[in-house]
Amino acid sequence: MPYYEGDLRAPHGARFAIIASRWNPRITDALVDAARQAFVANGVADTAVDVVRVPGAWELPLAARQLAVAGRHAALVALGCVVRGDTRHYEQVADGASEGLMRVALETGVPVANGVLAVDRFEDATARAGGSHGNKGEEAALVAIEMANLRAKLDALENAA
Repeated sequence: MPYYEGDLRAPHGARFAIIASRWNPRITDALVDAARQAFVANGVADTAVDVVRVPGAWELPLAARQLAVAGRHAALVALGCVVRGDTRHYEQVADGASEGLMRVALETGVPVANGVLAVDRFEDATARAGGSHGNKGEEAALVAIEMANLRAKLDALENAA
């Protein structure tokens, strides 16, 4: 039985994009830095990683869609931070961003790694942006590399048929 799995080797010549919210900059800047470092540590040239900044998490899917449709990137990394407040706004933004990012991936076929933190407290975000729970920006970059690799393998399989 054939078995297919991605690994942490980016396809030759692959470009990646990090789309990050400017909201909660102490957190999002740490996520972006870790994502960039993860790409470079895994053989992706710094010049092959584009960084696009948007106002907030709500705007991530629109930018992701435009980049995915353009077809220049093997995978996208979406980074943001939404902290629960006293209103439903938290759920609307976090859920809407997540659903939008998934829709972009499904409609375009371009992998979108969702690194948008949706947390109850700012301290929870700090723990996930280089604190006790690692860095979700790094994790999202690794997912993007692996999915780009797997997508290339599946494309080759499809083209061979």
